Amino acid sequence: MPLITHADAPVIEAHGVVARPLAVPSRGSTELAIWSLTVPPGGPAQAHTVDREEVFVVQRGTLSGHLDGDPVTVGSGDVLAVPAGVPFALGNAGAEPATALVCTSAGVTATMNGARVVPPWSR
Repeated sequence: MPLITHADAPVIEAHGVVARPLAVPSRGSTELAIWSLTVPPGGPAQAHTVDREEVFVVQRGTLSGHLDGDPVTVGSGDVLAVPAGVPFALGNAGAEPATALVCTSAGVTATMNGARVVPPWSR
């Protein structure tokens, strides 16, 4: 895989959340999809499932929401592993932006509001 710089990563915004694809198939990765995520203060928690395990590594701030109906809070330095098929939502109820690295398998799909989608930042 070639050198992939954060500065060259496209910026994709959805619901106020910014994702920057880092190691994804369109940028040279063949097996993994890794992106940086910035969730603004008050950023919404969008309930969905994914068809592959997804791992969130919080770098700054706090993400909170639910995992399989249970409340979850993930702070700086913490990791949340979301199993495939388990409903979850993460937002930012804090006063500062929250940042995380997210890793899953290339080809991941999500289901949100009954619709299957390929997240644009994972391609």
